[in-house]
Amino acid sequence: MNFIEWNDSLSVGVEVFDKEHKQLVSLVNKLNSALAAGSAKKTMEDILQSLVRYTQIHFKHEEEYMLLYDYPEYTHHKKEHEDLTAQVLDFHERYRSGKVSFSLELMKFLKDWLTNHILGSDMKYKNFFSAKGV
Repeated sequence: MNFIEWNDSLSVGVEVFDKEHKQLVSLVNKLNSALAAGSAKKTMEDILQSLVRYTQIHFKHEEEYMLLYDYPEYTHHKKEHEDLTAQVLDFHERYRSGKVSFSLELMKFLKDWLTNHILGSDMKYKNFFSAKGV
């Protein structure tokens, strides 16, 4: 069973963003499975690096669309992206330096971080992009 189940309530109605959100969900699920299986630190590190990289790519795509279509909440949304990226990068650095390890608490943070961002901030642009024909 997946840690996060994708369903239509997570769809923002923009195909490219939904696809990227599904990939982020998949990476969190993969990380959770590796944690549950007691996978090696190297495996966990590789998955976490993929999650960090893909998050940055996805945020860049969202921001490019927001600028292209003159999304009125762009500045606020970009700031949220910067804050979320800083949180994930901070955890990644603390993990690499041995100051923190993977735990259910971390997985809950990642799940809440991802679902709350999609269901909160990202849903705010759903109607905007739909009206633009995106």
